[in-house]
Amino acid sequence: MIELGQTTHDAEADARNDDLLIYVNGEIVHKDAAKVSVYDSGFMLGDGMWEGMRLYDGCWAFFDEHMDRLFNSLKSVSLEIDMGPADIRDILNRTAAANGMTGDAHCRLMITRGRKAKPFQHPSLSRFGPTIVAIVEHSKPAENVQAKGIRLATVPQVRGLPTSQDAKFNSHSKLNCVIACLQAEQAGADEALMLDPHGFVNTTNACNFFIVRRGEVWTSTGDYCMNGVTRQKVIDLCRENDIPVREKNYSLYEAYGADEAFLTGTFGAQTPVAEIDGKVIGSTSGAGPMTLRLRALYKALVAADVAAQKTPLI
Repeated sequence: MIELGQTTHDAEADARNDDLLIYVNGEIVHKDAAKVSVYDSGFMLGDGMWEGMRLYDGCWAFFDEHMDRLFNSLKSVSLEIDMGPADIRDILNRTAAANGMTGDAHCRLMITRGRKAKPFQHPSLSRFGPTIVAIVEHSKPAENVQAKGIRLATVPQVRGLPTSQDAKFNSHSKLNCVIACLQAEQAGADEALMLDPHGFVNTTNACNFFIVRRGEVWTSTGDYCMNGVTRQKVIDLCRENDIPVREKNYSLYEAYGADEAFLTGTFGAQTPVAEIDGKVIGSTSGAGPMTLRLRALYKALVAADVAAQKTPLI
């Protein structure tokens, strides 16, 4: 059985993170000195966007895709920054270099509407420019989670309609996911399996969700879940390697009877699911054969992306 308290973002302990240097609004400072105002709109209202990226051999994997999502989100909520993707890359590279990192590192880049003049909601009160923070940690996914998998519990909290809060926004406002995670923990699981507004299987509180049935890879339609970069890479890999893949509505009935299930995310790549609502998934402990195949294909894809970034333009 899996110990309670695991998450898809568990990392191996690394003492170097005790003296981490963090980028905060143009400065790189020790983590103990990395602070933002209590008037910051991100702290006060969850008014901001973030991206998670991994560093491999000195390069940020699938950087362009992450920037597409980030800048689309910022534009959608009228959060303007006087920077482009190249400036963001420079921030991340300088922060990683300050910490002596070339790989096995994970970044959380956070951009909020900035400090407010008064502690109220209206966006016009954010008058001092955006807040930009980059935390880059030495971070290697915990082997026990990758080997044994995650236990999920279906929860009442759902990912809602785009007209309430579009799940495509990787926003600081994650309360619905936090509630879902709490509901799952209180049910004795590690994380939550969230349904869509129509009751179909959707996503987890932290990652995108896939199942494998009779040699086919299934995931949700994508209408109500985060447009995950890793999610899309897995779908693309299936199509490129003649693996049947379906983006479709399906119920818990199909999920319970799956041969395999796994989660996708930038941090853990492909993390196996061991149980859903107490029901063991598959006949093998840990990652099944399809998950292992996709994990290998994804690893090769990351290597190809890194190599392409290192190849000088002629």
